[in-house]
Amino acid sequence: MSTVYPYPTLVGQIDVGVRKASIDGKALQLALISQQERVVALHQVERDNWQEGVLELEVVLPRAELADGPWASVVCVAILTEGATNTRVVSRLERARDDSHWRGEVRVLRSMHLARATLDVSVVGSFGGIDGRIIGNSEKPWFIDFLARTPVRQREVEIVEVDFRDGERDWLRPFKEAPWVVDTSGDMPTVLLNTSFEGVADLLGQPRGPLEKAAAGLVAAQIAGDAWTAMFHSAIADLEFDDDGTPRLPGNWRESVLRAMLPDVFPGRSLADALLDAHNRRTEGQGWADLQPKIQYAAARRALVPKNLTTAIRAVARIQEGATR
Repeated sequence: MSTVYPYPTLVGQIDVGVRKASIDGKALQLALISQQERVVALHQVERDNWQEGVLELEVVLPRAELADGPWASVVCVAILTEGATNTRVVSRLERARDDSHWRGEVRVLRSMHLARATLDVSVVGSFGGIDGRIIGNSEKPWFIDFLARTPVRQREVEIVEVDFRDGERDWLRPFKEAPWVVDTSGDMPTVLLNTSFEGVADLLGQPRGPLEKAAAGLVAAQIAGDAWTAMFHSAIADLEFDDDGTPRLPGNWRESVLRAMLPDVFPGRSLADALLDAHNRRTEGQGWADLQPKIQYAAARRALVPKNLTTAIRAVARIQEGATR
């Protein structure tokens, strides 16, 4: 539900990113900060017991609106809250260049939190001679998870950085030129990010300008699409069956994947009919190849590939337009 204010507010998007994070002075690994999921996982980082975390934020506000708008004395604040502990911490950010770019730190005390905190950003200014008016809020919050080992909202995919070329996992060496692979053999599907593939970890970890952010979003969406595709195939290959041979949904993450993707692969079909059709096509071979574009479409849709591709194309177009002026 949207809040209606009796004064003008910002219409444009407020972009919030966690640039870096640390625990007791030690920097977090890339795998624990997900720009795509907007989650920071803080469980058992470096040690079982830690005292203070620091999140470095970067916020971009709509430049044109602030330049032409009726507000004065604009400030930007980060708000960390957790309902389970009734915690509310407000941190004031500082201008990085102008009114549209802000940076700052949010300090997280472990003793004040239980499970999962929400991080929002608000823009405050003066209007009509009255100070302290909220003129904008971030639409999508970040989550600071104190129980998760990996930064995913539904905790269904683990992301692990591994050296494919010289690491301890010998089976990855044939894939040393791949930027990532998806492993669905365990209890939790895992995206293995190749640290020996130059530039991928840095791009996903700390994108700077608009083009880098767009490229990072596109790569993250491609990784997610590959993960959804691999998880779907693994789930279909690991079905359980009733006494009469009718396939039924498997447990754990495989059931969630099939429930999410089957409606896109077989639109208009019931879940049971879609599951039976997918199983028959895979085991009998007939029609399985025809199903692959639909599986790819369903995975790309879940991974937001079209949206991120459009963002990347627009970012390139803006840079090209600027270069020709």
